[in-house]
Amino acid sequence: MAPSTPPFLPSPVWGTGAAASTDARPWAVLQHVAHEGPGTIAQSLAEAGIAIDVVRLDLGDPIPDVADIGGLVVMGGPMGVHDDEMFPWLAPERTLIAAAVHEGMPVLGVCLGAQQLAAALGGAVSTGPVEEVGAGRVELTAAGRRDAVLGPEYNGLSGTTVPCVHWHQDTFALPDGAVHLAATRTFPHQAFRFGVCAYGLQFHVEVDEVLADAWRPLLPAGVSLDATEVARVHAVGERVLRRFVAVALQAPVGAGARATI
Repeated sequence: MAPSTPPFLPSPVWGTGAAASTDARPWAVLQHVAHEGPGTIAQSLAEAGIAIDVVRLDLGDPIPDVADIGGLVVMGGPMGVHDDEMFPWLAPERTLIAAAVHEGMPVLGVCLGAQQLAAALGGAVSTGPVEEVGAGRVELTAAGRRDAVLGPEYNGLSGTTVPCVHWHQDTFALPDGAVHLAATRTFPHQAFRFGVCAYGLQFHVEVDEVLADAWRPLLPAGVSLDATEVARVHAVGERVLRRFVAVALQAPVGAGARATI
């Protein structure tokens, strides 16, 4: 039986982006390494009629101006937030993230992108005790179970958890005013929301089989991504990311700068 629609789920608007939003500017996807592209994120934006510009910072593409974009997606990578000297685009990326949040734009930070979002909003980023790598789950907090993007997975689809792929050791403190959405036992800060449409996800739900195939040769020894696990993450990730796009398209102007539960 299909789960009933929870009261907090936004009305589906993907596939009708032109009608749902008057902002025709493309979203910028900031990519840091060849193997960490947007995956299912690109699919969800395309379904909503949203154009994207993939900005390959690792290849020397310039940071876009906030006035030229309608939303911002910041992907992952093996570098750290504090590696400014080795990767000089990290600091201007944080400046862009802060400007986008200030303007109330939709922002999605994934893994390194979540750490950059936290840092841009004043949260400390540090190295955790161990690596967290491979297929797994995150546990939704009480606020996470009520959240319009992550919460509907609690409504009979995946219990109180969301399947994902982990690949990190760094972690972040929650910025002041952020809403804590998900945790694991080793890393309690796995996801947060700032305002209505700025989300930081330390974990990956954008992984499809193409992305997983690019990751497998690079994973640490003893870590694998089983096709069944990837399919599970992909199925849930599609729903999560479609809901993020729906929230982004329905959010009022300036909503990104206000944190609400």
